[in-house]
Order: sequence, then structure tokens, then C-alpha cells
Amino acid sequence: MNDLSISLVVFAVIFGGALIGMAVRPFLSEHHQTADSREVVKMTTGLIGTLTALVLGLLIASAKNSFDQKTNQVRQMTATIILLDDLLMRYGPEATHLRNLLRQSIQPLADRIWHEEEMAAGRPVRFESSAESSAFEIELGRLSPNNDLQRSLQSRATQAFTEAAQIRLQLFAQTSGAIPTPFLVILAFWLCAIFLVLELENPFRGLMGISSQALRTALSPLAS
Repeated sequence: MNDLSISLVVFAVIFGGALIGMAVRPFLSEHHQTADSREVVKMTTGLIGTLTALVLGLLIASAKNSFDQKTNQVRQMTATIILLDDLLMRYGPEATHLRNLLRQSIQPLADRIWHEEEMAAGRPVRFESSAESSAFEIELGRLSPNNDLQRSLQSRATQAFTEAAQIRLQLFAQTSGAIPTPFLVILAFWLCAIFLVLELENPFRGLMGISSQALRTALSPLAS
């Protein structure tokens, strides 16, 4: 069930509860409608509202932190890929095929990142390097520097590739949401404004998802 469906179900439950309360009210006995009873209900409602606001604030803050962290990781990966391409360009014509491999790997990389969270919940998932990434790593190691400058550029390119791979693994490790489902079920009895929390918790899909355009268009095609 996606974020919007969960939010709609929660809204239906709470709105339905309000309608049921309005329908049942005329059938209450007199002692349930005294001033003291109404005062108790008001105090209880105020207490629940205060607790709800506190919990919502904490949830939104946690989800926003997770959203910002993944956004920064995507930006850092994009910058690292651009740096890697620049290092290979400075290496010389011998690295042209590597630059082409790098461009071929961007689309599969973005597709995997943005679709990993759509996997079925509870299903065991194992990380596997893409064929494009493995081929690039092998070809990068096969470069034969002819001078100190090329050796330095190859070393820096290897370091940049390693950094990008580490960021990729961090994104994979963070695919599952940090908010327990039972907690959301309990909170559903308090309020219906959890759509924002769920959207921020899953930044690679939904209405507020991180755009993949910057990563996909980080490198322009090489001139033939």
C-alpha cells in the first residue's frame, strides 16, 4: 500500500469516526451530556491534541532529516560523477571509452535507486553491482599511465569512483522506512495528517520525491 492510500484510509477512519459520533450523540442518556461530562471530554480532547501535535512534530522532524540526508547524498553522488568524468577527460584520449561507460551507467544507476523502494515489504533484498558499474571498475583498473600526471589522475579517479560506490551503498541501506507500521496504526487513531510524514520518509517516490533529472543529465554525451 502506497503513502497516498495509507493517508486516505486513515482519513476515512477518522472522518468515519466523527460521523459515527454525530450519529450516536442523540441517543446518549442525559447524564452523559451534563456540563461535567462535556468538560471531561474537552479536557481529554485537548490532551490528545497536545500529544498528537508533539508526536507529529517529532515524526516530521525525523522524516525531514532522512529526506534531507538522502537529498544531499544524491547531490554528492552527482557531483562525484561529474568530477570523475573531468578527471578522465584530463587523463587523455586513452580514457574516452571509460567516459562512454560512465555515461552508459548513469541511467541504470538512477533507475535502480528510484525503484528500489518499490520492492515488496519483508522480501529479502541483496545488493548487487550493476554490469555497467563492474565493467567501468575493471576498465579503470586496466588503464596504463604513461607519466606521473596520468598516474595521479587514475588514482584520483579510483578514489572518486569508490566514494560514489560508498554513497550508493548508503542509499541502498536506507531504502526501508524508519517509522514502524504499528506506530503509524496507533497514530491513525489520533489524526489523519500523516501523508506529509510518509512522503518525506520515502524521498525517491511519491508527490514530493527527489527529482532524478540532475543525476540523469549530469554528463552530456561525448562528441563522436
